Amino acid sequence: MKQFIKILFLFVTCSTFAQPRLKTFKPGEIWPDNNGVHINAHGGGFLYYNETYYWFGEHKISGELGNRAMVGIHAYSSKDLYNWKDEGIVLKMHEDTISMFQKGCTLERPKVVYNKKNKKFVMWFHHELKGQSYQSALAGIAVSDYVTGPFKYITSFRLHPNSLPTNFSTEQLENAELVDNVKDEKNKQKIIGGAYFKRDYEMGQMSRDMTIFVDEDDTAYHITASEENQTLLISKLSDDYLSLTKEFIRIFPGGRNEAPAIFKKGNHYFMFTSDLTGWKPNPARLAVSKSIMGEWEFVGNPCRGDREEKNNTFWSQSTFVIPVYGKKDAFIFAADRWRPENPIDGSYVWLPIKFKNNLPFLEWKDSWNLSIFKK
Repeated sequence: MKQFIKILFLFVTCSTFAQPRLKTFKPGEIWPDNNGVHINAHGGGFLYYNETYYWFGEHKISGELGNRAMVGIHAYSSKDLYNWKDEGIVLKMHEDTISMFQKGCTLERPKVVYNKKNKKFVMWFHHELKGQSYQSALAGIAVSDYVTGPFKYITSFRLHPNSLPTNFSTEQLENAELVDNVKDEKNKQKIIGGAYFKRDYEMGQMSRDMTIFVDEDDTAYHITASEENQTLLISKLSDDYLSLTKEFIRIFPGGRNEAPAIFKKGNHYFMFTSDLTGWKPNPARLAVSKSIMGEWEFVGNPCRGDREEKNNTFWSQSTFVIPVYGKKDAFIFAADRWRPENPIDGSYVWLPIKFKNNLPFLEWKDSWNLSIFKK
């Protein structure tokens, strides 16, 4: 018995030393989980629940097939944001070839929120049907009784068919001129005027890169790139977070924005976005508003550094802003470094969000920890 206890002690000790606990963030580097494996949760969303952080993201595999959903959504948990425990695949792709949610479709940017009223965990994501490239542009929903799943796929759909945003009139819809070529700069004014919105009015609006934001009053909002990625839509969710209400707005029409990541500090809402350059990085953008469903204004590139760093957002693209609980006005800019030729090699860039004149900005750090934030 003593020999068994000794062996067990040595095993636990060796296992502990085999995977030392992390105490810093090292943006862009390999980030091992509790098993020593690079975290596989791309385009991620984050939820703080029961004093634990949860990270939900796209599970990638090697090679070009990794750009499709071959496995599902992977989850990790952490008490300190540095060290992450693998919680496994919480939403598995269907093997049924009849299902919209079948293996080989495209599934991106999962975001999970907790609904306090019905005690359900609700996941929203960008969904493209198998074999249809990026033409479907659907918003998908899955739900679970438990934070680590399993999540059950519910449905996918286009947004707001036969509905108008609160800041777009029937007259504007009637006067909108349709266009054929999204890349034709001369059509920009038509796009601003609602060309693509009118085209998709009956079938519903497109939803691609998206996020979910829950406000202080527990009202949740769906923010997405729409109209061939030319315009952003912000939609209020139902009380159970399982559907959209009819209340939505159209912002930055013709502005070419994707990768929205939103947070609130004080009386202002802030949103990071990127331009449209495929998998290649580009300059980040920062927008601000006093009301999430009100007027939004762009205030420039939030990145500071040399020309390459600013022009490439430190070679990354935004996915989420993580509030650091227990610290005042502490937020982390979470972004991805995509590797489309071998997606599993994609890494993560986390940087502290700093403020000057009440506006957020980002600076590169090779290594940093949470002591940078005040308590």
